[in-house]
Amino acid sequence: MSKKMPFLSRIAAAASKRLLTAFYILQFWLSKINAMKKMKTIFLLFIGITLSASVYAQTPQPRVSPPYSVTGKIGDATIVINYSSPSVKGRKIWGDLVPFNAVWRAGANEATTFKTDKDIKIGDKLLPAGKYAFFLVPSKNGEWVAIFNNVTYQWGAFKYDETEDQLRVNVNTVPLQVPQEELVYTITPRGFSLNWDKLSVFVPVH
Repeated sequence: MSKKMPFLSRIAAAASKRLLTAFYILQFWLSKINAMKKMKTIFLLFIGITLSASVYAQTPQPRVSPPYSVTGKIGDATIVINYSSPSVKGRKIWGDLVPFNAVWRAGANEATTFKTDKDIKIGDKLLPAGKYAFFLVPSKNGEWVAIFNNVTYQWGAFKYDETEDQLRVNVNTVPLQVPQEELVYTITPRGFSLNWDKLSVFVPVH
């Protein structure tokens, strides 16, 4: 019996080592599987975030100053004015948000455009049929300058070039009886107006 014990002990020790080795191997592969699961989860999460960001980026967001277009007849001419409409939002507009004695886009975002399909007169000056960028130079004394510029697509007035002006004319402002929150253009048989905040700027056309 005493001779068998060392032999059994050796068998038990060998079996124990094998079991321990198998346990380590199993633990190793389980850790690999868990790591792969984690990587798969992270990958799927990354794909989801990327797709969501892509969809969000491709979805047009509404502009703070939305675009508008107004069309009207003055004599035989059809007039089309395209502009973006900012809101007052409690701000001081004239002489602050819109500085005096500086060229202003007469709206927001891209420069406002003015199109006529017939030759017309702005005040006493001839404006040939065509499409123009429309700017204003506000003044504290109430006499502003209206500008019709040949470069139709411009962002704001940042690259405004006076040498491209087709026509400049002095125009007057009048106070509005009811403040206008959103900038708006109106066309009448006598011309067109820009109304915003507490002022109306009238440009005579005939």
